[in-house]
Amino acid sequence: MSNYLEFQFKIEPIEPGSEILIAELGYAGFESFVENEDGVTAYIQSEEYKEGVLEDIQILNSDEFEISFTSKEIEQVNWNSEWEKNFNPIIVADKCSVRAPFHEKPNTEYDIVIEPKMSFGTGHHATTHMMLQHILNNEWEGRSVLDMGCGTGVLAILAEMKGATTLDAIDIDNWCYLNTLENVERNNCKNISVYEGTAELLEGKSYDVVIANINRNILLEDIPTYSECLSKGGKLFLSGFYTEDVPVIEEACSNNGLKFENKLVEDNWTAVSFIKE
Repeated sequence: MSNYLEFQFKIEPIEPGSEILIAELGYAGFESFVENEDGVTAYIQSEEYKEGVLEDIQILNSDEFEISFTSKEIEQVNWNSEWEKNFNPIIVADKCSVRAPFHEKPNTEYDIVIEPKMSFGTGHHATTHMMLQHILNNEWEGRSVLDMGCGTGVLAILAEMKGATTLDAIDIDNWCYLNTLENVERNNCKNISVYEGTAELLEGKSYDVVIANINRNILLEDIPTYSECLSKGGKLFLSGFYTEDVPVIEEACSNNGLKFENKLVEDNWTAVSFIKE
């Protein structure tokens, strides 16, 4: 089970300092951010953190901002109690609910129950919320689907509820792998296979749809693999990056035979879709 490093940054002035810092930390491999009245709390997997990575964060060396930080290691087991205290149900497009087992069941067409054991993939973050919207807005009946970087498995679960018949959910993190297994069973899904690993697992695989909500750098590295896995006319849904990153994402997709279809934007985060030509 992976541990995380938590960095608490105090920023003056907080705007636009927080937005700039989050963008730069995202490029450096940080996965999750919580904004507060003093600044930003950022998280990165311990094994992904390299000494000296913060030296390349330009805003930390800027004369326009005063930024200080502290860091500590956090065991993932702590996420459970924290998110049970703060986890609220969400409704997406009046059609899909994402809730914990201890919440009352709402009157929605699709009801997903997620045990909130970690901070990623509960539907609350803009990227997951937009990917749920993409799934609601598209046809999934009989489709084969890859959910790459599945987190809690919420996207694969909704895809199966909408009719996908063969689904692979993959995450590099053991905690995500185990949590997805639990949530797949909790939502009575029958067609989702869960794997722990990277894009190397995709060799020889073929899908009608690929979903990847990760981060900009990993997406850019793996887009060629996603394209190779997609059948002709298949769709690729990507999120985990900012609106200013869309041109470089589009270029990478275009270079790999993928045509831009549309995008959603929320809080400067973007979720885009492409079609395999």
